[in-house]
Amino acid sequence: MQLRNVAIIAHVDHGKTTLVDALLRQAGAFREGAETEERILDSMDLERERGITILSKATAIPFGDVIVNLVDTPGHADFGGEVERALYLADGAVLLVDAAEGPLPQTRFVLAKAIERGLALVVVINKVDRQDARPHEVLDEVLELLLELGGPDVDLDVPVVYASGRAGRADLELPMRSEDLTPLIETILKHVPAPDADPDGPLRAQVLNLDASTYLGRLALVRVHAGRLRRGQSVARVGVDGRVSTLRLGELFRMHFLERVPTDEVIAGDIAIVAGVEDIGIGESLCDPNDPEPLAPVHVDEPAIAMTFSVNTSPLAGREGTKLTARLLAQRLAQEIVGNVSIQVRQTERSDAFEVQGRGELALGVLIELMRREGFELTISKPRVLTKLVDGEVYEPYERLEVEVPEDLFGALTQVLSPRRAELVTLEHSQSGWVHTVYWIPARGLLGARGELLTQTRGQAVIHHSADGYGPWVGPIRPRVAGSLVADRAGVATTYALLSLQDRGTLFIGPGDEVYEGMVIGLNARPGDMDVNPTKERKVTNMRSSTAEELVRLTPPRRLTLDSALELIGDDECVEVTPKAVRVRKVQLVGRERAKARRSGEIGGTEAS
Repeated sequence: MQLRNVAIIAHVDHGKTTLVDALLRQAGAFREGAETEERILDSMDLERERGITILSKATAIPFGDVIVNLVDTPGHADFGGEVERALYLADGAVLLVDAAEGPLPQTRFVLAKAIERGLALVVVINKVDRQDARPHEVLDEVLELLLELGGPDVDLDVPVVYASGRAGRADLELPMRSEDLTPLIETILKHVPAPDADPDGPLRAQVLNLDASTYLGRLALVRVHAGRLRRGQSVARVGVDGRVSTLRLGELFRMHFLERVPTDEVIAGDIAIVAGVEDIGIGESLCDPNDPEPLAPVHVDEPAIAMTFSVNTSPLAGREGTKLTARLLAQRLAQEIVGNVSIQVRQTERSDAFEVQGRGELALGVLIELMRREGFELTISKPRVLTKLVDGEVYEPYERLEVEVPEDLFGALTQVLSPRRAELVTLEHSQSGWVHTVYWIPARGLLGARGELLTQTRGQAVIHHSADGYGPWVGPIRPRVAGSLVADRAGVATTYALLSLQDRGTLFIGPGDEVYEGMVIGLNARPGDMDVNPTKERKVTNMRSSTAEELVRLTPPRRLTLDSALELIGDDECVEVTPKAVRVRKVQLVGRERAKARRSGEIGGTEAS
C-alpha cells in the first residue's frame, strides 16, 4: 500500500472537522444507515461544547491502493503545541479557508508553521455555497499571505480546490459539478509526496503524541522515519536529554478509519500506536539498539502567559470537590505536562501552589475546566505575561488582533484599545458599512479586553487574535476601571439587601446564594472597591406597612463563567473554581487586612457601605 501523511490546518470554525467527517463517510467508515454524530473527531465534551478542536487526532482513510493518514489539528494558536506535533507527522498540509471570511489570524499562524516545516500545500476554499461567499477574492488573499510568510522564493503555483464540507462536495473549478469529494482526494494524492523513508535502514521513530487505554496503559503515537517497528521488539529509547535505555515494545497498532487495528509490523513512513511504554514522553526517539541515533527534538513555541494554581482556601472549600490536597494537584499537573508540551509547571515558594505557563488564556482555561470536571477545587491567580531579556532590554509578548465592527462603532473600538497600547496596523472599509482593523497589541493589553470590546460595541465586534512575537515593554497599561463590590461578612444573600445594592453596579449573585467575607459579589459602577453587606434582612414589626405586598423585582445577576471570571479579576483578586461554581474573591479575605494594605499603598482605595 502507498502512503500519504496529511495534516488539515485552518482557523477556528472554518470547517476542517466537518470536512473530515464527510471524507470518512464517503470512504465507507460507517455502515449504511448507521447513525453518526457531527464532528466525529471532536470526541472531548469540551470540544463539542465550545465548537473547537483542542487535541489533534489522527485517522487513516484508504482510497484505492493508497492509505491517507489524516491529522485534524486545532485552529487556535493557544493550542499551537498540538499543531506543531501534528505537522511533524505529516508530509503535506491541506490549508482550509472560509470562502466568506478569508484568512484570519489563526490561518496566518498555522500556515507559517506549515511553511516552516516545508510541507507540500493544498489550498481548499471551503463553504463556497454560503450566500456571502467570495472565493476568488479569498484565493487572492491566501496567495498574498503565502507570499508574505514564505518570502519571494515561495511557490505560488499551489493546487486549489473549492469545497463545501457540509455538503460533502469539492471541485477544481466553480461552479462545482462534482457530487462528492473525489477531486480533493485526487489533488492530495497528486501533489502531496509519499513519505521519503527507507524501510530497510536502521530503525528511527519518534513519539509525537500520547494516549491511554484501560487495558494497555499508556499508548504512544509514533511516526516511523526509517526501518520497521515490530510487536515485542527491543529498541533503544533516546530521551530528550540524550540518555539511552532499552525498551521492549508491547502491542502494536495502526489506524484504520477511527479504530486501532492490531498489526505485527509498521514500516517506515507510516504512523503507529505502541503499547508497553509507561514512562515514555513526547519527542523521545525509538532507535536501532546497535545504532541509537536520535531524531531532531520537537520544537514548540515558548509559553507567553502564566497563572498560579493552588488549593482552594476559601471558607466554602471542600463542599463540592473530591480532590482538595496539594499532593493531588501536583500529581495532576505532572500528568498534564507529560502529554502537553505547550504547558510548563514551576514550583513556587508555597508547597500548595504551582505556576502554570501556557500559550494563552484559552489553553490554561481549558486545563482548569478539565480539572474542575475531575473533582478539583482550585484557586487561580490573575493571568500575567512572561517577559524575556533581549540585549539587556525587557521584551513582552505581542498579539496580532483583528476586529471587525460597524463604521459608526469604530470610535468605541478606539476608546477601548488605545489605553491598552494597541497600535493600528491596517484599516479597511467594506461596502457593507463595516471596517476591518488589524492591531499590534501587548498580550497583557488583551487581558480582559474581550468583554469590554463586546460591551462597548453592543456585541457586534468580531474578534480574532494570535501570538505575533515579542516587542519592547511599553510600560504601565490601564487596569480595570470599575471597582468590586466585596462582601464584608459571611451569610446568605437576601432579596432585601440585593435590591439596594443592584443600583451600585452589576451583581454576580442572587437571593439565597451563600457568601463569605472577601468574596466579590459584583462590579462597582464607580472606581474603587466597596465593602457591602449582601445578607441584610428586612426588619419585621407588628404594624403592617401599606407597601408590604409590593412586588419586589431584582435585575437577574450576571452569572460568571470561568472565562469571564479570568478576564475581569483585578491584581488583588483570584478565582475560586469548584466542580459546581466559579467565584471571584479577594486574595486577602479579611477586610481589616485589606485596609492595612491600602494604607500602605499596596492596593487601591475603597469605599464603605
